[in-house]
This record gives sequence, C-alpha cells and structure tokens, in this order.
Amino acid sequence: MLNQINEAVRYIQSHGITQPEVGVILGTGLGNRFVKEIKNPVVINYNSIPHFPISTVEFHKGKLIYGELKGKRILAMQGRFHYYEGYDMQQITLPVRVMKFLGVEYLLISNAAGSRQSIARRKF
Repeated sequence: MLNQINEAVRYIQSHGITQPEVGVILGTGLGNRFVKEIKNPVVINYNSIPHFPISTVEFHKGKLIYGELKGKRILAMQGRFHYYEGYDMQQITLPVRVMKFLGVEYLLISNAAGSRQSIARRKF
C-alpha cells in the first residue's frame, strides 16, 4: 500500500501540486458549485493517477482539483468511491492517505443525504 501511495503522490506532485493545506471530498450537492470558487485550478483526472480508483457514480466527475480558496491551498476530490462499487476499504481510503502524504492537515467531507422519516422534515 505504501508503494501505491508514494507513486500516486509523485504523479500528483509532478503536476505542480505542492503542500495543500485543506482536503475536501465533495459530495453530489457541492461537486460543481464548490469547484467554481477555486482560483488557478490544476485539474487531474483520477484515471491518470496511478492506483486511484475510478468512480462509477454518474454525477461524480472523477477529478482532483488543486488551487486557492479564501487564502488556503485546497485539494478537492470531485467524486468519491463507494464500497458498493466493488472496491475494498484500502482502495476507498487510498485518496485520503495520498492527501495526508501531500501535506493536507484538515479534511472536509460533504454528501447529499435524504430521509423518508417524517422527523427529518421538521425544521430545527
């Protein structure tokens, strides 16, 4: 696993991505809106990164985006991976491990969620 992480890190760094401070895993709801706010983006498709899984979910773009947002260096994943797609847990968590090796100190994860329970419809 360590060799896979290091290969992915070297590939990403070769594209000018250095020392991101914040990692963001974008869910369906923020996938496009958040990315538009990133300044001077460097975009890498997941399928070009060694050992990165490929998302099979329709609205997950499969892109790693690096740039600046509100004075912070951001590394955003536009699309994520799921156990039900056939990946094992090491494969699913590989991108988070890669982010840590790149220097990410803070990780934000978003998702779209819903419920069929009436309690979820109450205003809090």
